[in-house]
Amino acid sequence: MSTYAEGLQARFADTAADGEGAEELPFVQAALARKTVRRYTERMPAPALLDGLIASALSASSKSDFQQASILRVVDSAVRSAIGALFPAMPWIAAAPVFFVFLGDARRLERIGAMRGKPVANGTLEGFFNAAVDAALVMQTFILAAESAGLGCCPISVIRNRIDEIAPLLGLPDQVFPVAGLCVGYPADAGHVSLRLPRAVTLHTDRYDDANLAAMIDRYDQTRHARHALAREQQRSTAKFGVADFYGWSEDKARQAAEPEGAAFPVYLRAHGFSF
Repeated sequence: MSTYAEGLQARFADTAADGEGAEELPFVQAALARKTVRRYTERMPAPALLDGLIASALSASSKSDFQQASILRVVDSAVRSAIGALFPAMPWIAAAPVFFVFLGDARRLERIGAMRGKPVANGTLEGFFNAAVDAALVMQTFILAAESAGLGCCPISVIRNRIDEIAPLLGLPDQVFPVAGLCVGYPADAGHVSLRLPRAVTLHTDRYDDANLAAMIDRYDQTRHARHALAREQQRSTAKFGVADFYGWSEDKARQAAEPEGAAFPVYLRAHGFSF
């Protein structure tokens, strides 16, 4: 079996595609093998390495070359501790050697418009969406670059749930908002590759088609459960939904999505420069 085929097996449990004829591309293999890392050694990444990773990240694609992403590194230990204290179930926020926040920055384009005497109203849904996508592209580029250097990363989207406390800690002005935080460091353990949905679910040709979704999700649940079963004590919201005899990925995600998050985020955005 080729390295590419091994990567497909690890990421998708994909027995249909054996990778025959595929070129062995190191980047593709690295992307297939990427892992979320929440435990780190005490080793601090070198400043020159971080600078290179940031430069790489900011080279990501950008809508219309507007470049509406910013990166904020949180170095102040008091600020790190304050952010970590908001999320006690995620000790890696305060413990990771490096912590960044990737920002959608719709403010800068309005300021540039004012500098050049052109009326720019960027607090629209389009402005928000473009800035959010730019920041997400920059963050994902950073993650892939960091992993190529032997680092591990863990995105922290939950910071948006506490936006009213996070924004003042980071000094965020109107129209600048966090897409996610990012823990960065050298992994303390090997971790595992998280099994993704079959590509038959997520890849469509010519027309969107989810006619076979139920059967494919059931199969995926069983395959994922066989690899990394969720313990009984990990079941969510048992007081509301009870304890399931079989608790697969879809049950877990359905329960999580049934308890909406981020109610404060749209309220905050509308109070800080976005009309949508």
